[in-house]
Amino acid sequence: MTKPVITVVGSINMDLVTIASRFPSQGETILGEEFHLIPGGKGANQAVAAARLGAEVHMIGAVGTDPFGNELLRSLEREGVHIDNVKPVTHKGTGIASITISEQDNRIIVVPGANHALRPEDIDRYEEIIAKSDVCVLQLEIPLSVVERAVFLAKKHHVRVILNPAPAQPLPQKLIEQADFLTPNEHEREIIFEQVDVDVFADKVIVTEGARGVTIRKDGKQVHIPGFCVPVVDTTGAGDTFNGALAVALSKGMSLEDACRFANAAAALSVTKLGAQGGMPTEEEVKKFLQEKAGCSS
Repeated sequence: MTKPVITVVGSINMDLVTIASRFPSQGETILGEEFHLIPGGKGANQAVAAARLGAEVHMIGAVGTDPFGNELLRSLEREGVHIDNVKPVTHKGTGIASITISEQDNRIIVVPGANHALRPEDIDRYEEIIAKSDVCVLQLEIPLSVVERAVFLAKKHHVRVILNPAPAQPLPQKLIEQADFLTPNEHEREIIFEQVDVDVFADKVIVTEGARGVTIRKDGKQVHIPGFCVPVVDTTGAGDTFNGALAVALSKGMSLEDACRFANAAAALSVTKLGAQGGMPTEEEVKKFLQEKAGCSS
């Protein structure tokens, strides 16, 4: 069977992960329990998620010419992601995310670095890659002008677009019109539709709700697709896993409801291990999980 071809245009970061018994209060210093350097970035995470689920994945992004950048490229390559279209940047360091994990939740600060050195003209050089894709996946940890150009080229070649609007910002109506699906969480939905009527585009909005699952609109009515009950170790990257899995499932011809259920299962498995990419499952693991687990809505 031919592999789905997914192109991810987005961020590549090194995650600096600290695990603590609780989050510090403002101005407070506490002792942490563990520290890890883990490959991340929303774009890279979504690329790895799709690759583990059996897709042929092309990554378009930028890293610094520094030790973090070199390690991140090696990590993507080990996962089977094509890195020929990752731009090396000499004047900025590789992007990082400072992540604190406590109480089965996380708090994250992203420093974009080289991710913000990506330019629309870079995307023009990769038009052929985008044109050959089944789905193009994007997020907002790179400049909005780059996202807009990539979406324009994808639609020029009739390639389906999934836009994960995080970190959230108000979006131009034209960009919302061009995207086939937007995957905000509840908070992000309020921000991205600040100046645009959400009801006009409700059919393309997939609202992620953490462990509760996702909500879509079908035939004019809201449909809730429940998540799954699993032991939680680290929620970092669960949304990225969902987006990568959704791209793969839609590329394989699944209905939107089935694709969301598949993506919910992949996201659930991802939170059972440390690190954004640590628990990302294979297609076989997701299928087995779906056979064994019942959904839960709480």
